[in-house]
Amino acid sequence: MAVLPPELAEAAQRLFGDRLDLAAGYAELLATDGVVRGLIGPREAPRIWDRHLLNCAAVAELIPPGATVLDVGSGAGLPGLVLAIARPDLTVTLIEPLARRTAFLQETVDALALDGAVQVLRGRAEEAAAGPDPVHGDVVTARAVAPLDRLAAWCLPLAVPGGRLVALKGASAAEEITEHAAAVHRLGGGDPVLRRCGEGIVDPPTTVVEIVRERVVGPKPRASSKKSRARRR
Repeated sequence: MAVLPPELAEAAQRLFGDRLDLAAGYAELLATDGVVRGLIGPREAPRIWDRHLLNCAAVAELIPPGATVLDVGSGAGLPGLVLAIARPDLTVTLIEPLARRTAFLQETVDALALDGAVQVLRGRAEEAAAGPDPVHGDVVTARAVAPLDRLAAWCLPLAVPGGRLVALKGASAAEEITEHAAAVHRLGGGDPVLRRCGEGIVDPPTTVVEIVRERVVGPKPRASSKKSRARRR
């Protein structure tokens, strides 16, 4: 059971409002079917509200009204499904390559009657961005997916120009920014900015790295056939 602890009730009410019952339904699915199917560890079940739902819902403050959100490596739906529950004005696409996870996501979307606002897309971020029917969003989210350089390579191409990558990170966020800022710039991103979401609501606040897609960076041009032949001589 994923019972909302009394000490978290006020925070949950502030973040989910009149959709708190919907969030509770999702919490129950995570704590039961999500654990059985290996999407959430058994030890995580008692911490679903503070460690997962509230942590993700706090990020909604960074997302503008009516935005299109792409959640990369969605897994059990974190943060994408949480954002769709907390913010019914958003249109959310959950991008996940593993079949067993996409099956859970689709079943959860159906069970919570979110099918009008949430789409489940099986595939990798690179395929979603460059396939025959590419998808793009105003905001691209990711949680516990990869270091910032790889994450930017996968996610920035999914953001519209001027759109943003919003990456939920842990204690190493500042170090990642220092280490990977140059790579982010090469990939067309602006300066990575560290944000703390949900201050005064969740404890600790959610740590986020926000990157604006400033430039569209295409593949490097191939050498002309004439130059290639010259090298071979």
